[in-house]
Amino acid sequence: MKVLHQTPKRATVPSDAQALPVVEPEQILRPLESWGVRLELDRVERLLEHLGSPQESYATVLVAGTNGKGSTASLLASMTAAAGYRTGLFTSPHLEGVEERLRIDGAAVSRPELAELLQEIVGRAGSGDLEAPTYFEALTAAACLWFARSNVDLAVFEVGMGGRLDATNSCSPVLSLVSEIGFDHVKPLGNTLGEIAREKAGIFRSGVVSISGAGEPEARKALRACALEIGAEFREVADSVKQVATEEGSTSQRVRVETARRGYTFELGLLGEHQVRNLLLALAAAEHLAVDGWSGLDRQAIELGVRECSWPGRLERVELPAGKVIWLDVAHNPQGAESLARFLATHLTEYDLLFGILKDKDARGVLAAVAPGAARITLTCPPSGRAIDPEALRAWLSGRPVEVEQDPIAALESALAGQRPLLVCGSLYLVGWVRKALRQRFGVPRPAVDFVARSARAVVKG
Repeated sequence: MKVLHQTPKRATVPSDAQALPVVEPEQILRPLESWGVRLELDRVERLLEHLGSPQESYATVLVAGTNGKGSTASLLASMTAAAGYRTGLFTSPHLEGVEERLRIDGAAVSRPELAELLQEIVGRAGSGDLEAPTYFEALTAAACLWFARSNVDLAVFEVGMGGRLDATNSCSPVLSLVSEIGFDHVKPLGNTLGEIAREKAGIFRSGVVSISGAGEPEARKALRACALEIGAEFREVADSVKQVATEEGSTSQRVRVETARRGYTFELGLLGEHQVRNLLLALAAAEHLAVDGWSGLDRQAIELGVRECSWPGRLERVELPAGKVIWLDVAHNPQGAESLARFLATHLTEYDLLFGILKDKDARGVLAAVAPGAARITLTCPPSGRAIDPEALRAWLSGRPVEVEQDPIAALESALAGQRPLLVCGSLYLVGWVRKALRQRFGVPRPAVDFVARSARAVVKG
């Protein structure tokens, strides 16, 4: 395949790690969880240097934000894969299995290969003066290494937390994107939208285009100021989009977009008005890349990439064999929950709610958005050591029909007994667990590892 852009110099990536018994990725990652979250770059940068600086061997796009960054990253990666570019995608966290986080042209890394990469990374960190990486740092390094050895042309990295000190920021982006900004992880990132936006803007680079899809005026002002300070070329999605029209269906929405370059008609399998905003940010990124040397990103490839992109756990509709409908959504902060609530208000006359959330989230704010429309509420404990006791949530739902089941198995059984559609939300951990439980019992939905770009890589331009 002819690559229609200037490819960075390939890094020398060593692959001479000592042979170790094959283990599961989780066995290697679990001990690293004790380090928690350490927001600093020196450690992961030294680790990547010892690995031969693999992140320098391909072009990188970084995607930061509070809500929508995963969807935006997946849409853009699907577009570039459809254009014939070998595309890596790194996202976090995962729904069902850690291998979901690393993909090339939509296909996830195999569990044995991921385990081997992690063994090599942890082994190198255990030698010399290198510190052991955190869970997220190890996976980021594994993605960098796998993409380099697989000779990707482009890698799209979803930023983990913030941006400025996130491990993914050890890459040097050719394009930086910021999606919607809201209140999440306020303790490490800041108490105002402006402070949070400045942390996200840490992925900006001097002389590199940065595109924002943020809507809040305070966040937009902070992002623009940061870009000016460092000399980044700052753009907003509204600068290029002229018109948008949307027709919603039960499982997809048709979106017609006019930009300064051309018109598009998209079949978007991601539901909700917020996903249209994510699509517009990914489109703005694709159009910029197209004029910056990635000429394979024409209208046909961009539209195909959108049509073939799916992203489980985001307003995901699952119909059980007997006809009962389950809606799964990973909304876990007030802004995401409000977007979810707007969709529900126009699409469901009534529903039941199965809810669980983590201690570090604004549980009251999320419940305030999704609980009012629920006819019956079941509170449970997501399968995580950071889960909030569901009994603590009952006080915010006084006067409502509420059932508390600490055991998620019992909670799901009870919630399924109703005749109304069931909404499951509050925590990605809960949604991922419910997906697996439903599949074991009813055979649906498909495993999360099978999603994202289903067949976009079948189209190759050469």
